[in-house]
This record gives sequence, C-alpha cells and structure tokens, in this order.
Amino acid sequence: MTTADTTPTAVSPGPEPLPFDEVRVPAPGGDLAVLRWPATVPQAPTVLALHGITANGLSWGPVARHLAGRATLIAPDLRGRAGSSRLPGPYGIAAHADDAAVVAEALSPERPVLAGHSMGAFTAALAAVRHPERFGPLLLVDGGVGFPAPTHLSPDELMTAVIGPAMDRLSMTFQDRSAYRAFWQVHPAFADGWTPEVEAYIQRDLVGTEPDMRSSCRLEAVRADGVGLFDEDVLAAVRGLPAPATLLWAERGLMDEPQGLYDPERLAAAALDGTGVTPLCAPGANHYTVLTGEAGAALVADLLLEAAGQDGG
Repeated sequence: MTTADTTPTAVSPGPEPLPFDEVRVPAPGGDLAVLRWPATVPQAPTVLALHGITANGLSWGPVARHLAGRATLIAPDLRGRAGSSRLPGPYGIAAHADDAAVVAEALSPERPVLAGHSMGAFTAALAAVRHPERFGPLLLVDGGVGFPAPTHLSPDELMTAVIGPAMDRLSMTFQDRSAYRAFWQVHPAFADGWTPEVEAYIQRDLVGTEPDMRSSCRLEAVRADGVGLFDEDVLAAVRGLPAPATLLWAERGLMDEPQGLYDPERLAAAALDGTGVTPLCAPGANHYTVLTGEAGAALVADLLLEAAGQDGG
C-alpha cells in the first residue's frame, strides 16, 4: 500500500530537540540502539525509559528536556524498531524486559528509576518482576495495568482492537519525509501538539530511500508484542512489583477521544489497592501528549525526579 502524494505541511514553533548520544549495547542477536541524555549535575540519578509498541526511544525527548540535566535519561529503541530494527526475535514483552535489564546493567551504575509508556509500561512492570535486583521505583505512563483479552477474538482481530490504524501504517510506503509528516499530522492526537520534538521522534521511525520509504517497525515484532500484552504473566506483573510505582494515566484516548484507556471506574475495577501502585491522572492529556506534550512531559519529568528522591520542582 502506498500513500498518495501529499502537500508538505510546516512544523509548528516549539522547543528544538535536545541533543543526545546514541550508544550500542550488546544484546542477544546483536546490538540495541540506546539514546542517552546525560545529566549535567553531580550524583544525578539515572532513568531507564521504554517506549510504546510502534514508537522509538526519541518519544522520550520532551521528557529529557524537562529533566534539564537533573537526571541521566537512557531510552532504548526496543528490538524490532528504529535503530534496533535489525535485531532478530524472539520478540514479545518478556524479550524486551530482559533487554531492559541488559541496558541497565551496561549503562546504569546503580538501580535506575524504570519508566515505560503504553506497551513500555507493561514491559517495565515485567522487567521489574523478572529482574528485581536491577531496577528501582517505577513510573507507568498510560499503560501497565491490563485487562484479559476478549476470548472471541482471533490474534489478528485482537491486534486490530489494540492498535488499529498503526498496523496499517507498517505496510505503507511514503514518497519522502514530508509525506510521512503529513500522514501523522492529521492524527487527532497531534492536532494541537506538532512540534520539532514530535517531528524528530516521528522521523526517526522512517527508513529507506525516496520514493519508497517506510516505518522501521518490523511487523512480526509488533504482532508478537501486541498479542503478548495479554499473556498471563504480563497482566499479573503490576500486582507483584518489588518497588513502588506511580500509574500516570491520560484523561483522553489514543485518538484524543474523551474516553481514555483508564478512568476512575476502570481503575477501581482493577483493584490496585495493596499493590503499591498509585494512580494519578494527567488532565487534558491524551495517550500521546501525556509523553510528548509540554504539560505531560513536564509532569512525567517531575514524577521521575520524585521517584528518584530528587526535588521535581
């Protein structure tokens, strides 16, 4: 499937992306690409941040800017995406959780705060359970608390229900980077939030040469990870965390609809009392802008510093 020709649209004014280092960390099957924003103050904590199912490490760029050098942020491109797209399977949440432990061991001298957005939040919870000695407190951003899969759906139907249009994007080609920008700018979640940082994050996903460019995400990885979100051990991880966690949930949904993934009723049904997980709403944010929007990124940065025992102000 190929996109039609589109008229390039401009990038809105906003903060420029913060420079980062890109390092390679050996992992099973090859090297993981890891983005690193170093701290600029002594004895600063480290945060290990995991991205969503079709995202990449640069989705954490706005959070890195708001950390303002008060912590080192390391954010891998997960196996099968962006700079780590060549890594082979097996894929799945457990594989990403074990990769996170490898990254922590390689790049963090002490136990880092562990954060994850969307699928990354489920991965973070499972990583903490599988490797409790490697990680400190957790921040789960609009993910990590799941619900059993409907039993009447096939795996493909389940994937469509989980990420829908994102799956279509992985089979599309784009004439150039302007076409990819135009494709994303009509997404309702970014209607009022397209900035140079979002542009950089989205464009990191695009690979190939004109006029045959495509997403870097490997379809087999996304399929395995999406279905794996409903594995019993993944759903149970949030109830067995070895460290305290905050669940920051976005008020609005993936398409900026009023109903988000979570709400007070759904969280009450999840029965998180006694799990060490503290829910907190990000008002006005949707599933994407809770991480990439100005207010959302600032709140995430403050919560990360708070989890690390620092003053988030």
